[in-house]
Amino acid sequence: MRNKRHAATMTRLLENARYEVLPTTTTEDKVLEHLPRDRTITVTASPSKGLEATFDLTERLAGDGYPVVPHIAARMVTGRAELEEIVERLVGKGITSVFVPGGDAEAAGDYPDALTLLEDLKELGSPFSHVGITGYPESHPTIHDDLTVQSMWDKRHYATHIVSNLTFDPTGVRDWVGRLRRRGVTMPVLLGMPGPVERAKLLGMATRIGVGESTKFLAKNKGLFARLAAPGGFTGESFLEKCAPALGEDGALVEGLHVFTFNQIGETEAWRTDLLARLRRT
Repeated sequence: MRNKRHAATMTRLLENARYEVLPTTTTEDKVLEHLPRDRTITVTASPSKGLEATFDLTERLAGDGYPVVPHIAARMVTGRAELEEIVERLVGKGITSVFVPGGDAEAAGDYPDALTLLEDLKELGSPFSHVGITGYPESHPTIHDDLTVQSMWDKRHYATHIVSNLTFDPTGVRDWVGRLRRRGVTMPVLLGMPGPVERAKLLGMATRIGVGESTKFLAKNKGLFARLAAPGGFTGESFLEKCAPALGEDGALVEGLHVFTFNQIGETEAWRTDLLARLRRT
């Protein structure tokens, strides 16, 4: 019998789940077919496709009536002039929330990391009411854990929330959230997790999309294929159930989920709504 308090935590997180999608030619149609207009969608930035693909899909989905959060990968922006153009374009389309990772690309210009771009956004008058930054519950492949926590502390004056990278370890989630809070980082967190992904589709996606959603991304997250594809190796329901005790604690401030769909949008929404229905019967 599932603990009612934990079920309530899982329900809250699932109700406040947003979906990360990749800017491909079929994404808009999949979103329109499967998602209600109140589901928040984030659009990744891929070095192979460029920021234009991200912003074009963002504009179209916003025009369809969805709350949309474009990723502005700092290293893909050449400098202040381009950033000003991006801000004008997005604000003009009613975009109020953005996500600012450093990105996997080599720096195209003046922004070697997310913090430098965030500083310029503030100088431009903080045009977005919600600004997300990256968190790393599991170790970053090239940055020490202490530095990733320090980085979130450094960005606290420029961001409104933290979006965690993919994670599969409930104990690690508990420990990471605890470290953040003890360090004095009080921004709310959206917990990153994968949606239900079929191995064959994930392999196909990895071979044809760009860095950040592809082979390089998967290589950085050791064991991702094994964990996602192994029968019984990973299930979102089990993961959330194990995370619920820590995420339901006062002061955890984990407000929702950031679900990496790998463009399996219909499957992800079916999983979420089915699990919600069962939790509400608990």
